[in-house]
Amino acid sequence: MVAPPNRPRMSVGEYLELDRRSPDKRYEYLDGEVYLLAEASGIHEYICANLMGELRNALRGSSCRVYDSNVKLRVAETKYFLPDVQVSCHPADLSTAEVLHHSRLVVEVLSPGTQRLDQYVKSTYYRNHPTIQEYVLVHTDRQFVEVYRRGQNRHWMISSFGPGEVVELESLGVRIPIAEIYGEVVFPLNITDFPTP
Repeated sequence: MVAPPNRPRMSVGEYLELDRRSPDKRYEYLDGEVYLLAEASGIHEYICANLMGELRNALRGSSCRVYDSNVKLRVAETKYFLPDVQVSCHPADLSTAEVLHHSRLVVEVLSPGTQRLDQYVKSTYYRNHPTIQEYVLVHTDRQFVEVYRRGQNRHWMISSFGPGEVVELESLGVRIPIAEIYGEVVFPLNITDFPTP
């Protein structure tokens, strides 16, 4: 997410109109500032597609719908984000194509340019949103998924999943093998990947 230099502040209405007029670009909105989203890498898009497919298959026949990053999530009156994947089971969201208000699950697939934003800034807003029950971070440098789950008294629990494990999404009653999320992704070798002599 990159803020254009010296751009004047916008109202929510102006932001939504800009977004409608720019079908080839995607913007997020935070307290009057508009941010242009950078294009995602091939690995990022591949992982998103895998997740979308797994969630759609698991939720077929239910009242829940899976949305990609073209659908905005309003997390507060002046905050609109574009999660990589989100699921809403709320009837009010089924009739909208532009902005969701009641998502139950939000997924961000991390990339080097957005990792800090997704892990810290957005995470705070997602956890304060009343309907979001789980917030998922999917790493793109290795098979590693973190699930933040809403608990009692505003406490959030974290579960981590690695190679060979099954990711538990309790808010949807869905289990996805991590191998299905990453599919055929080949990660670049790091010096720590080599065996010690």
